[in-house]
Amino acid sequence: MTETLFSLGREAAKALENYHFVRVISHNDADGLSAAGIMSTALLRANIVFHTSIVSSLDKGVIDMVNAQVYGKDGAVVFCDMGSGQPELLDMVKDDVVIIDHHQVVGDHSDRVHVNPQMLGIDGSSLLSASGMAYYVARGMGDNTDLAGLALTGAVGDKQSMDGPNSEIMEEALEAGVISVKTGLKVPDGPVEDVLLTLTEPYLDMAGDKAATEAFLSELGVSGTIQDMGVEDLGRLASAMALKIAGRADPTVVRSMVGDVLALEKEVVPNIYTLEWMLNCCGKVDRSDLGLSLCLRDAGVVDEALALAVKYQKTIVEHIREAEAMIREMGNIRYVALEDNSGTGIIAGTLIRYVCPDKPFITLNKVDDLVKVSARGTRKLVDRGLDLAVAMREAAQAAGGQGGGHNIASGAGIPVGSEEGFLAAVDRIVGGQLA
Repeated sequence: MTETLFSLGREAAKALENYHFVRVISHNDADGLSAAGIMSTALLRANIVFHTSIVSSLDKGVIDMVNAQVYGKDGAVVFCDMGSGQPELLDMVKDDVVIIDHHQVVGDHSDRVHVNPQMLGIDGSSLLSASGMAYYVARGMGDNTDLAGLALTGAVGDKQSMDGPNSEIMEEALEAGVISVKTGLKVPDGPVEDVLLTLTEPYLDMAGDKAATEAFLSELGVSGTIQDMGVEDLGRLASAMALKIAGRADPTVVRSMVGDVLALEKEVVPNIYTLEWMLNCCGKVDRSDLGLSLCLRDAGVVDEALALAVKYQKTIVEHIREAEAMIREMGNIRYVALEDNSGTGIIAGTLIRYVCPDKPFITLNKVDDLVKVSARGTRKLVDRGLDLAVAMREAAQAAGGQGGGHNIASGAGIPVGSEEGFLAAVDRIVGGQLA
């Protein structure tokens, strides 16, 4: 498996050697930012001039931005963590296009360089992220093994397992001293009370409630920082947290709370769960510049990014608690309809993982003249036949919009006013998949 991925990565690496300038366009979540960080560093080391932009989605506006400066045979546009499902948009790009992605492949990409684990029959939703694929491209461009920590951060951000290609990257990183591993609680570092107050992964029923959090910790007799906590206290805390969510959450989520915690020996934020959290928060509040700077190992931005992440996380917990009271149910899906909310993906993912895991969850977010949609499933639902990439793509197209992604996590953009028909279509499609 490793050699075939290296071969695929070298295909893109070899193509990039032909250009004097590369425009990198990547997604604004932890995986997209990690992929952008990997590619930016690899291009810098290869002495290729580049310009990196982070976007929330791939749409006509992004294409217009790219086409505002055309470089001809000397330049290329690299799309990271996007593009495999939107060939009609990439056909509009005037420069050469390189795709580094892990989403489901739609349409014909034969006339452009396209690297995606799906092309090798590898499940990109669970076994290799866009940053993982970018890592294989970077390895083809030179000695970039030290970037493996970012590849694994992107995988954590996309809730992937450390199996298959991810485990191979992890083994390579361990051998090279890029990461170290210890058993612990898979949460960000920090004072335990502050962490639990704003935690969404896992999401506890006391999140956002200071008095309830203090009472919970007092009863356990636990205090201090997560990273300095002793084994006995950490075990007691983990057990109590598991009991908190066991009644509602999917059992696999409960089991995944404790395990290997990766320390990133080359990055400016060493705890992988802290870095992943900070990257996601930076992306969601339009400070992707801070997130990318973290991936480029700028220690000077750590404090600012951390303060921003803490502030955003408090807001997200409030939004999740509000959304929990607004859940609506259809025959095969659940959904909430929001306005001007920046955390729809987190809300959908949190609610299906920790509140109601038995049906796919859809979050609608009206922003100006567009409704942004986030859809989330579980591994159990996918095993039964759920494919949210298909559901989002088909329902969005019928509503006059666009959609796609992974079978377990997908998104769409649809016109305002089309929500009712869109939801009915998703409900019908999902019902057919799970029948």
